[in-house]
Amino acid sequence: MARQRSKTLTEAELRLMDVLWDKGRATVAEVTAALPPPPIAYNSVLTTMRILEQKGYVAHEEAGRAFVYRPLVAHDAAAQNAVGHLLSRFFENSSSSLALRLIENERPSDEELLRLKALIEQYEEGAS
Repeated sequence: MARQRSKTLTEAELRLMDVLWDKGRATVAEVTAALPPPPIAYNSVLTTMRILEQKGYVAHEEAGRAFVYRPLVAHDAAAQNAVGHLLSRFFENSSSSLALRLIENERPSDEELLRLKALIEQYEEGAS
């Protein structure tokens, strides 16, 4: 039985989407040229763009002999999808558990601690 395709972005797909989010629209050749190292072969980029289209992340239109791809999903929406996937797979859909794990693993900066404290105060005031 064939493996089911993930709705989230793989590392390779994310690299291509970063280029499209930055450019807005691009051909396979333009995406290939804009990728940071390590380079990816044109055919690999083409195959990955087709996969992204099947997943609903991009669409294309014909411009002469080339296809011009554009993102259908915004960066924030893709990030939200990835976080939702992570929450459901590892944290029983508990964003609090994920937040606690992140804070336990790495000390937040002073600026981040201030933001966290402000959020906690905001939630405490709302609970009253």
